[in-house]
Amino acid sequence: MNNLERFKRALAPTTPHPLGLEISKARGSYIYDSKNRAYLDFVAGVSAVSIGHSNRVIRSAVNRQLKKHSHVMVYGEFIQEPVVAYAEYLIAQLHSSLNNVYLVNSGTEAIEGALKLARAATGRTEIIAAKNNYHGNTMGSLSLMDYEERVAPFRPLLPDIKHIGFNQLEDLNQISEATAAVIVETIQGGAGFILPKGGYLSELKKRCQETKTLLILDEIQPGFGRTGTLFAFEQFDCIPDILVLGKGMAGGLPVGAFVADEQLMKTLSHSPKLGHITTFGGHPVIAAAAHATLRFILENKLAQKSLAHEKTIRKFLKHKRIKEIRGRGLMLALIVEDEAVANFLVLEALKRNLILFWLLYEKKAVRLTPPLTITKRELEKGCQIILEILDDYTVN
Repeated sequence: MNNLERFKRALAPTTPHPLGLEISKARGSYIYDSKNRAYLDFVAGVSAVSIGHSNRVIRSAVNRQLKKHSHVMVYGEFIQEPVVAYAEYLIAQLHSSLNNVYLVNSGTEAIEGALKLARAATGRTEIIAAKNNYHGNTMGSLSLMDYEERVAPFRPLLPDIKHIGFNQLEDLNQISEATAAVIVETIQGGAGFILPKGGYLSELKKRCQETKTLLILDEIQPGFGRTGTLFAFEQFDCIPDILVLGKGMAGGLPVGAFVADEQLMKTLSHSPKLGHITTFGGHPVIAAAAHATLRFILENKLAQKSLAHEKTIRKFLKHKRIKEIRGRGLMLALIVEDEAVANFLVLEALKRNLILFWLLYEKKAVRLTPPLTITKRELEKGCQIILEILDDYTVN
C-alpha cells in the first residue's frame, strides 16, 4: 500500500480528490515533498502560516515554553505567564474598547464563543449575517451560511438567523431592536475577497449603535498584517464590539480568539458560570508562539510590506485570462475567465512546483495568500509560473 492509499484509508476525507502532496519539511516560502522537490507556497496554509514555514522565532518560543510546562489546567483557572503576556500584548495593539481576550483553539470556535456572548449579553436571539459569508464549519458557524448546498445535509441548524447583502446599504434597515448581533467578515473570503465599499462598515456600525445591536467582525483571514494594517477593520472607520481572530495568529499553530470589552466579556462568567469553556484554549505553548508571531509581524513591518507585495503582483500578473485581481495586501484572488481555467491553473501549478488553491464559493477565483515574509524575487518567480500556465491553457 502506497502512502496516498494509507492517507486515504486512515484519515477521514474532506474531498474525493485531495491534492496528495507528501510533505517532508517546510522552510520559509517553500514546502518540500518526500523526494525533496521544493514547492513555492502561494497559499500559506490558507493564510495561516503568516511569518513563513518553520520560522526560528516560533521554534524558539515553543521550545522555551516546553522546557517550563505545557498544558496544566482548563482555560481560565491558573495564571500562566505566557498566556497573560500575550493577551496584554495583543490588547495593546487594539482600540481601548477591545481590552479583554478569550483564547480558544480555532477561528470557528471563536465564532461560536462570539455568538454565545452576543445572545447572552443582549438577551436577544436574532443573528444577522451577510450573504455569501464563511465563518467556519462547526454548527453555529455553519448556521450563519446561506449556501444551501453546503448546509442542507446538516439541518436543523441554529434558529433566528437572517441574511443581508454585503455592501448593500439598503439592507441595514433589517437590523432592529430584536437583533442580538450582526456578524460580517471585514473582507469576504469565500465569496472572492470582496472589500467593503461606500462606507459600508461605518454605516453598519452606526445602525448597530442605533438598535443596541452588537457588531461582530470576523478577521480570521485578513487579520495579523495580511491586508496592509494589523487588522483590516482599521482601514474602514469601524470598531467592532466583538473581534474574532484566528488563522495567522500563531504562525501556523492552532489558535483563535474573540476580543471585546471587559464588562461585556464578563457575561460569560455568570448566569450561568462557565458560559464558554475550553480545555486547550489559552494553551501556554500556543500563546508563546502567538506572542512571537505578533512581535515578528510588528517589528518587521510586515503589514506595510504586504502592500508593496500587492503592487508587485498587480504589476506582474497581467494576462488576457485574468479578468480581475480582488483583495488587498497579500489577501488576493485572481479572477479568471471561468472555473475550467481556475482548475487548470491550480492543478498545473502543482506540477510546476507552485502551490495555489481555490476559494470556497467563487469558482473562477484562485487564492494568492503567501507568507507575509515572502520576498519580491519569490513573488516574481511564482507570478511568472502563473503567466506561463495561462499561456499554455487551451480550451477543450
